[in-house]
Amino acid sequence: MNKCVAALLLILALSACGNGNHGAASGASSSPSTGSDDDSSSLSAMAQIGKKAFFDTTLSGFKDMSCADCHSPEYAYGPPNSLAVQLGSDGESYGTRAVPSLRYKDMTPAYSDEAENPDGVTLSSPGGGFMDDGRADSLADQITFPLLNPVEMDNPSKAAVVEALKIGAYAAQFEQVFGANVFDDTDAAFADLGQALQAFQREDISFHPYSSKYDLYIENKIGGGLTPAEKRGLEVFNTADIGNCVACHYGGASFDGNTGLMTDFTYQAIGAPRNPDIPNNDDPAYYDMGLCGPYRTDHTPAQLGTPDAYCGQFKVPTLRNVATRTVFFHNGVFHTLDQVVHFYNTRDTNPEYWYPSSGGTGTPVDNPDYALQPTFVPGATVDKFDDLPADEQGSIDEEVPLGTGVGGDNTLGGGTEPRAVHSTPSMTEQDITDLICFLDTLTDGYQPPETAPTHGACVN
Repeated sequence: MNKCVAALLLILALSACGNGNHGAASGASSSPSTGSDDDSSSLSAMAQIGKKAFFDTTLSGFKDMSCADCHSPEYAYGPPNSLAVQLGSDGESYGTRAVPSLRYKDMTPAYSDEAENPDGVTLSSPGGGFMDDGRADSLADQITFPLLNPVEMDNPSKAAVVEALKIGAYAAQFEQVFGANVFDDTDAAFADLGQALQAFQREDISFHPYSSKYDLYIENKIGGGLTPAEKRGLEVFNTADIGNCVACHYGGASFDGNTGLMTDFTYQAIGAPRNPDIPNNDDPAYYDMGLCGPYRTDHTPAQLGTPDAYCGQFKVPTLRNVATRTVFFHNGVFHTLDQVVHFYNTRDTNPEYWYPSSGGTGTPVDNPDYALQPTFVPGATVDKFDDLPADEQGSIDEEVPLGTGVGGDNTLGGGTEPRAVHSTPSMTEQDITDLICFLDTLTDGYQPPETAPTHGACVN
């Protein structure tokens, strides 16, 4: 049984049973936490410290940035704007990757090259971990990277962070939880900060509220009935030869029994177009290749030009709250959900929509409004997968709806067998509209209307 069919059967079975297991989080409000103390009574003493630290601007090098500035509670703990990459604490440097949401991270397993897939059927593959390349094994470990990154919170050392804690407003509380002499050991105190931030993200319900319309639907609760359009979108999501979203954004039971995470924690090479809005991309020799570098170093190619199975692979994110985002993919190249779905649908059938081209003759042809490239000259050569070196394109994902045109080699190491060729995209425009309607049901904070709507794109 192949990956997509097995996952499809599992999610359909779970949806039919309505057997959600979210514990106290089921149907809970997704009202965001703030930096105040008035909503911390349910948190442990350690998590309360983590909450203070999450909103603490003094933990940045220039004392002007907190975790919440990039991971805003009002935006599902994602970026509060549509910038591809965020401005760092120094006010001059920009990051290198789009900011992800911190919601629904609490059940992410540690990274492994041979991670077990939560669908229980698919063969093991790279999976788990935090950051887009899985460099951190836990939420506690993850904090090291933004706190010490010169283009993010810009602290010169762990000692600088610990010193800010030591003279900060909640130093006494920190000592009470972690010991009177906690600040005498820099490494230990820094690690304790990580544990506190992890506790906050695990305990505070706003990080995993399970309060979407989809949650009501899979749990058979009042107000969770999907409209005809949303039901069609769910079918597109699940159907292997149409949308096939379920192949990576698995919505079945996770390892601890929770349902609907909408990710299988794996890594995929999607071939996202290069984003000129990222300053690092001004250098034509710079490539962000995910699992194989430049920030992760244990899977780098043996030498330049050597094909590597890990190159171009980035972590599959959860699709929960995806309809609230205005920046997508690791490099933030897309800014609407409509654009993202069209990219999946036409990357291989119409690469001229997404990648730059050169040459050709005649009058340029207008591309659709959703395309990145406004026009295309007939006969031009398309520079497909332009954000990966040619030698590292062998692992580009070709599962439906991708892989419907001629792409790179389908075997790692420079294989010569062509990909399957289909002349038309797998999804119709109606399929795309319906799919987006379904994805909107994954948005937290849903309140059933007093009167059900009778018209609109997402109703009939």
